[in-house]
Amino acid sequence: MEEIRRRQLIEATIASIHYDGYANTTLARIARRAGLSAGIVAHYFDDRAGLLEATMRHLAEDLRLQVIAALHRAESPEARVLAIVDANFSDEQYVPELVSAWLAFWGLVRQSPRLARIQHVYQRRLHSNLLHALRQILPDDRAERLARGLGALIDGLWLNSALAERPIPQQEARAILRAYLAGELGPAAVAEVPVAEVPVAEVPVAEVPAAEAPAADHRRRTSR
Repeated sequence: MEEIRRRQLIEATIASIHYDGYANTTLARIARRAGLSAGIVAHYFDDRAGLLEATMRHLAEDLRLQVIAALHRAESPEARVLAIVDANFSDEQYVPELVSAWLAFWGLVRQSPRLARIQHVYQRRLHSNLLHALRQILPDDRAERLARGLGALIDGLWLNSALAERPIPQQEARAILRAYLAGELGPAAVAEVPVAEVPVAEVPVAEVPAAEAPAADHRRRTSR
């Protein structure tokens, strides 16, 4: 039951950040969205900072599991690079609610050492995964440069999705990254790898009752 309650509150936090805005994401509002009392939030997370930290850890862990699942299906270094790209822009990840949550957390990283640690782990993991695959097909210096470029482009496309009036749709975002890779590795290397259908990581997600707006639907793509 404890894990179910924690997941309800985390999902409600994501929904509140998206629909109400970070400044209005209070413990009382989160509790209402989750259909729970405000006191139970403090019981599981101590305070708002603890709940926000747990929410960012949840987002990073879900992404990590999706990347792992995608990498297990890849059969070549090129496919491994594209598996990482496709996992970051999967139906489960590249959705308005999660984009809003990540943007809010990015804005807090410089003021919160705890959130900064989570962000640094995410960045190191992304870079390490890309570099491991790219070193199998490129010299070290080129692999390092391309891994850094891909990481920056992935984050940049997410930032565009959060801030642009017309966010870049999922398939277009993947196409932009593939075009960048094609320019670095050659068109043939990318053309031989189909766009992956990224499997959903098997992590149970508790239902979160709706409050003032629909609960977060993590299957709705960021596109218009």
